[in-house]
Amino acid sequence: MPEEIFIEKFKEIFAHYPRYFIRAPGRVNLIGEHTDYNEGFVLPIAIERGISYLVSPRDDDRVCLFSFNFSEYDEFSLSDIQRSKKGWSNYVRGVAKFLVEKTGGLRGLNALIYGDLPIGAGLSSSAAMEVGAALSFQAVNAFQIDKKELGLICQRAENEFVGMRCGIMDQFASLLSEEGMALFLDCRTLETKNIPLPRGHLIAICDSKVRRELVSSEYNKRRQECETAAKILVVKSLRDATPEMLDREKLGETVYKRAKHVVEENLRVLQAIEALQKGNVALFGELMKASHISLRDLYEVSCRELDILVDIALSVQGVLGARLTGAGFGGCTVNLLKEDSRNTFEQTIKKNYKEATGFETEIWFTHPAQGGFIISLGK
Repeated sequence: MPEEIFIEKFKEIFAHYPRYFIRAPGRVNLIGEHTDYNEGFVLPIAIERGISYLVSPRDDDRVCLFSFNFSEYDEFSLSDIQRSKKGWSNYVRGVAKFLVEKTGGLRGLNALIYGDLPIGAGLSSSAAMEVGAALSFQAVNAFQIDKKELGLICQRAENEFVGMRCGIMDQFASLLSEEGMALFLDCRTLETKNIPLPRGHLIAICDSKVRRELVSSEYNKRRQECETAAKILVVKSLRDATPEMLDREKLGETVYKRAKHVVEENLRVLQAIEALQKGNVALFGELMKASHISLRDLYEVSCRELDILVDIALSVQGVLGARLTGAGFGGCTVNLLKEDSRNTFEQTIKKNYKEATGFETEIWFTHPAQGGFIISLGK
């Protein structure tokens, strides 16, 4: 539920009490990196940090927004949705544009947006913004759209309006996750399955404090390299490629490495699901380690700081697996550890990472959280 400070801020800006509270979580991906846009397999969880919207309906087609975190106001008309110079607003605008296209028309809304999800850390603040926006428009317009279709609209907003060619994992994780469960997602068929995480273990997220702007990074370049590989191998996507098909000479060194990572990462996700279902937590941890090595050496999206975080984590007794999570180029690592290793893990990471890099890391211990939801505030 919203804290009083945010309700008071909403009342200060919009001169009335909010009608709805919307929460959209961030996500951390346990394994299956850069496989989503290759129609492959992923295994994320929603986390307990996210983006919140306080919302009320309007009687016109204006969308009036205030970002608490940025202390910025923005507004637009649903009949003329253009890009804003305020980057955070474009996630809402993009969702609005494609929802109008889908529904034939929407009523406007007032929204106060705030969150405790770090931007640029690889925890999918952008997808949480989009999912929060979609659920806000759903709350005030009462339209019925299947959650998976709503996720696809959010993805389209990021692909076509924001300009980030992301896959579907982040939006689905934010919308469809269930508390206590990891979400297995087949990014081709959009089939999902909830996988219980082992008792007695924790997920720890370590922030390298290295930030990157994905739209201007090499993310899109990696995607193009994967499309090149699929074309050379004459498959619809790298989802259809097998290890035996990979030919270094035919693909060229760089494209070969990208394709090898994706093909092997898809296999690792399937092995990870089987390991969890059999209670083989040690094997799951080993697969996490192998994923990081592949992301570092084949996909080349790690960086010195992420590698240091992983190495430090794996030196702590009770840590079963560690890897970078998200697109890479900075951001966070995800770690699987025994609950009784929490204090040693936190102390060791903070001390050794500061000594090695000069950066103060931030660590969040999380349980798998509930996907996005709407609460009526009854006012």
